[in-house]
Amino acid sequence: MNATVLVVHGSANGSTAEIADAVAAVLGKEGLTAESRPAGTVQDVSSYDAVVIGGALYAGRWHKDARRFARRHRRALEERPVWLFSSGPLDPSAGERDIPPVPGVRRVMDRLDARGHVTFGGRLEEGARGWVARMLLKNGKGGDFRDFDQIERWAAGVAGELAGTRREP
Repeated sequence: MNATVLVVHGSANGSTAEIADAVAAVLGKEGLTAESRPAGTVQDVSSYDAVVIGGALYAGRWHKDARRFARRHRRALEERPVWLFSSGPLDPSAGERDIPPVPGVRRVMDRLDARGHVTFGGRLEEGARGWVARMLLKNGKGGDFRDFDQIERWAAGVAGELAGTRREP
């Protein structure tokens, strides 16, 4: 199956967008047609066979653009395979163990009958927008905790499911 996959993201400072781009790149390498776009820019999902929705986590909530995308396109998303990812922990925990989705993301998963979810580490660096980000940086909580090997393995698993070869993401 040469599926066309939309990878959307809600990202305030670019970290989640970079994860979405990496997911789309792996899907492309696996023989799928994949496109990464900001969630707020997508008007229609009807031309896509599958969708991956990614959102940054802020204070235990998924980025508003990811939440709005899932709500706005709910009916269309219910008709195609959907996977979700979150990014956010500013420590190595996401690479050490499976972190379950926060309650709001769990609700989105249930509503869309999503095939899976993963939480990736986040990144917070100097110049990040928002007072919370500035406070975290001031308190030494910044850094890049994304594991691109983990991201690539997960994306390859998604591609495998779409191609009909069962590889767990």
